[in-house]
Amino acid sequence: MDALVKEFLEKVTLRNPHEPEFLQAVQEVAETIIPYLEENPKYKKAKILDRMVEPERVLMFRVPWLNDRNEVEVNRGFRVQMNSAIGPYKGGLRFHPSVNLSILKFLAFEQVLKNSLTGLPMGGGKGGSDFDPKGKSDGEIMKFCQSFMTELYRHVGADIDVPAGDIGVGSREVGFLFGQYKRIKGEFTGVLTGKGTSWGGSLIRPEATGYGVVYFAEDMLQTRAETLAGKTVVVSGSGNVAQYTVERCLQAGAKVVTLSDSEGFIYDPAGIDAEKLAYVMTLKNEQRGRIREYAEKYGCEFFAGQKPWNIKCDVAFPNATQNELDEEDARTLVGNGCICVAEGANMPSTPEAIHVFTEAKILYAPGKASNAGGVAVSGLEMSQNSLRISWNREEVNSKLREIMKDIHRICVEYGTEADGYINYEKGANIGGFVKVADAMLAQGIV
Repeated sequence: MDALVKEFLEKVTLRNPHEPEFLQAVQEVAETIIPYLEENPKYKKAKILDRMVEPERVLMFRVPWLNDRNEVEVNRGFRVQMNSAIGPYKGGLRFHPSVNLSILKFLAFEQVLKNSLTGLPMGGGKGGSDFDPKGKSDGEIMKFCQSFMTELYRHVGADIDVPAGDIGVGSREVGFLFGQYKRIKGEFTGVLTGKGTSWGGSLIRPEATGYGVVYFAEDMLQTRAETLAGKTVVVSGSGNVAQYTVERCLQAGAKVVTLSDSEGFIYDPAGIDAEKLAYVMTLKNEQRGRIREYAEKYGCEFFAGQKPWNIKCDVAFPNATQNELDEEDARTLVGNGCICVAEGANMPSTPEAIHVFTEAKILYAPGKASNAGGVAVSGLEMSQNSLRISWNREEVNSKLREIMKDIHRICVEYGTEADGYINYEKGANIGGFVKVADAMLAQGIV
């Protein structure tokens, strides 16, 4: 079996050199899917996995814009339309200096399986730009977004490709992108999700990823007759996902002791309560400040240039960015008694870290399963737009909770091993793969 995996990865590597993030994502999936293909030759014969790792379409374009000094700046825009077997392409736009084709292909590939797990009719895609919104004025961001959408509008639409936000793309950016699309096309349609609630957005969308990852962790803990109540929790990141992870953890009776950003992390042994969380939301969402300011305000420690994985905890939520948690971090977490790791970010754990978690038989949830709450509510936003209705908070939250329960059920179904251990990585990969693979078989060689 190892030889088959190696052969497949060598072939993918040859076609995609210099794309480490994409190859890492493919390897993580191939290691569980290829044994499944051997047991189900219909998928192997049709070369479903070979087709799934090849994007249906990759768009790359120039984005010129004028800064506030009236100087021309040029960025690069992307959209990776990975797979549309079960619905229109769906996935976020990321504006960050690190954005390149490898990162977006990895995110798009993960998105295909994640969207499949939600049970909603959504294919997978991802896009963005190497534009950095940090330090830019509202006017500069508007001009960039308008230029970006002036090219992207040709390739997206409510029944074609529905982008959303991601790192660097919040409600402000989605608003500017939507406004330009509407201006060019002359139509008000659900072409983007993450919109404002007064113009087509869904309630609970800001909270969805953070709430969803905690809901998934609660379901995992229940398999061992545990709850979050009284547990000590470490969270990385301090943006939208981290903020609502903390909020839901507080509702569940847990104590959250860390948050982080690119400069380092804060450790508050007293716990981040509702008042402190409100301060973080103001600091990050309105003032665009740094997390060290929390430490200065509340008199706790700030660890510059470090990650929070050496802090003793029961549950960990890696919510910042890809590959933020490595093998050494994983060994530290396990050694300190951590029993559950649920990913709020996309691929935040390295393959070596995942191996440590599964070898130790702790509860580990890959992002394609545990952070699917965000795209799930985006899918619900698409439904509301199509129906021209709006559901209330309770309705959306109830649907989100049920979707996360269904994803957990799928992972248990496909991931339970002979000794009773639930391998959520295996369960998520196979569970997400089967639905897409069956649709691809039904639709022929396209």
